[in-house]
Amino acid sequence: MQVTAQMVKELRELTGAGMMDCKKALQASEGDTENAIKWLREHDLATAEKKAGRIAAEGIVDSYIHDGGRIGVMIEVNIETDFAAKNEDFKRMVRDLAMQVAAMNPLYVRREEVPADVTEREQEIARSQAVKAGKPEKIIAMIVEGRLEKYFEEVCLMEQSFIRDESKTCEQLVKEMIGRIGENIKVRRFVRYEMGEGLQKKCEDFAEEVASQLSK
Repeated sequence: MQVTAQMVKELRELTGAGMMDCKKALQASEGDTENAIKWLREHDLATAEKKAGRIAAEGIVDSYIHDGGRIGVMIEVNIETDFAAKNEDFKRMVRDLAMQVAAMNPLYVRREEVPADVTEREQEIARSQAVKAGKPEKIIAMIVEGRLEKYFEEVCLMEQSFIRDESKTCEQLVKEMIGRIGENIKVRRFVRYEMGEGLQKKCEDFAEEVASQLSK
């Protein structure tokens, strides 16, 4: 099937991929747009794996304020060169990730950052629930592993479903951008503030301390 310039243009508008990559994807997919998009994703992921070991020391720190100033996020995303850090697609991705943090409130960037004691606590909770539910011992380990995977998907930014396209994770979003720009990208860190967060607990702790002193 002949791939026309209009087909390439439409696929580029949908994906943001380069013209030549769009043409290759359409040729490989015999003009089918959905399969071409899948081809581009697979191609981007393969490119990302090759670049994963390269140092990314440039990048940007972006901020996002949500809900009338009630939630604020700062995020640092690194890339290899200062030139690539000015790429509009890269900057949009960083802003999208900041919005993701604001909306989904992850606790860590990736699962390797989850402290061992937190992982052990979640495993113990899952095991205890499985035992109480009367699950056979031979499948409890599988249940615990499944619950832990679910926990990582909830609290780790890179494993969360991307809020703008739930068919992919934030990890896949970043890898696609690596394939598109041609440089390694790494989400380094973020911080999220929410108005009044922690104040209720501090008030409760203070009340308990006062009550304890009065009872002496």
